Amino acid sequence: MEAKKTKKAAIENQRGSWLLMGAVVALAFMFVSFEWTQHDIKVAAMSSRDESIFVSELPPITFPEEKPVPPPPPLPAIAEQLTIVGNDADIVDQVTTVPEDAIVPNVVWVPPIEEKEVVEDEICVFAEKMPQFPGGEAAMMKFLSSHIKYPTISLETGSQGKVIVQFVVDRDGAITNPVVLRGADPYLDKEAIRVVSSMPRWIPGEQNGKKVRVKYTVPVSFRLQ
Repeated sequence: MEAKKTKKAAIENQRGSWLLMGAVVALAFMFVSFEWTQHDIKVAAMSSRDESIFVSELPPITFPEEKPVPPPPPLPAIAEQLTIVGNDADIVDQVTTVPEDAIVPNVVWVPPIEEKEVVEDEICVFAEKMPQFPGGEAAMMKFLSSHIKYPTISLETGSQGKVIVQFVVDRDGAITNPVVLRGADPYLDKEAIRVVSSMPRWIPGEQNGKKVRVKYTVPVSFRLQ
């Protein structure tokens, strides 16, 4: 029986031919690509004759001419006037002599005392002459103790202590702007402000012979017997 060849067996016999044709086609593509690349390089390349296009001639560096500074004008000449005197002329001596028995007083220079100007609205903390309650400090304490009205609520709660009140003695001796610097109880503080405000006019303070406004601080004590 005769063996028949299949199409697959026939293609296997022609494998060498197909490989040879593929190699030829690949080489042809490689050759064409090399030729094309070389052509691009030659077109893009620049010859030595074209280099002169990018060479520019630099202008020469110039410097401004320095102008000489003109000399200052000459000073006008001052002519000296000399008087020629003969040898027989009398020379007057202008030196004053003091006799030995003359009494020369000793003069001592005293610098003037600068008086500080007193501003009317300025409130002084200290003054040359501090304000004073009429009759002195003892009379002030007697006035405070006799005019204090102990608040009822503070009596019921047993509150006591010392309230520090600061105020301003005006130029006419009136008491103004009383404030509590240190309090003991809200009701005691209020009573201390009231009794201080009710004080009579004080003797005002003085500075450089002028009446001034002065701050003053008074302690008001509240004690339960």
